[in-house]
This record gives sequence, structure tokens and C-alpha cells, in this order.
Amino acid sequence: QVQLVESGGGSVQAGGSLRLSCAASEYTASRYCMGWFRQAPGKEREDVARITSNGNRGYAGSVQGRFTISKDNAKNILYLQMNSLKPEDTAMYYCAAATVTGYCPSQIRSFGVWGQGTQVTVSS
Repeated sequence: QVQLVESGGGSVQAGGSLRLSCAASEYTASRYCMGWFRQAPGKEREDVARITSNGNRGYAGSVQGRFTISKDNAKNILYLQMNSLKPEDTAMYYCAAATVTGYCPSQIRSFGVWGQGTQVTVSS
């Protein structure tokens, strides 16, 4: 059974950086699509970044050029490096996996495994 545990959230001033980590069950990072999503109070959960089993990346327009998704297949850890943070990046960030190989599904509801979330707060 796939399990995900996020860490690395915190509070930072605008312009700062944070790196989130997501520890996954064995083989998850190498076999499946994984992604980062976020949800701010009163808003719907939204895409941040995704990475396929073979390493192809995709980003939401709002984070393109500022955030980088990566993974360590040997350690089964997913990362999200967040630079030039803005107050509007404040949200609960979730790691998720879709148990498909070679691509990432387009719909968030296709991600069947979720972590518990880690809070990111960016102050102005």
C-alpha cells in the first residue's frame, strides 16, 4: 500500500525559499506519477507540479520558473524546491501519487493516494 509523508513546511518572508519533501513507500517514486498540490482556506485544491515515473515535469503557470519538482528514486523521496515565494503561495501543500506508469493523469481526482499535508505560510 502506497503511503506518503510530507515535511519541510514553515513560515517564510516573501522572496524566501523552502524545500518540501515527501517520503514515499518503496518503489513509488520510480513507478508512479507523483505531484504536489495546494489548498488555501476557502479555495479549491489546485495543481502545483507533477512528475511522471520517467521524470517528465509539469508546472502550474503560477509557479513556473519559481518552483522545481524533483525526486530521488533510490530514496523514494519527492521534493518541491520553492523559490521567490509570494504571499499568495500560502496554503497547505499536499504530496500525492497516481498509480499509473509513464504519464500523469490530468484530473486531480485521479490521484488516489495523499499525504497529510504540510503548511506553508509566506508573509509580506
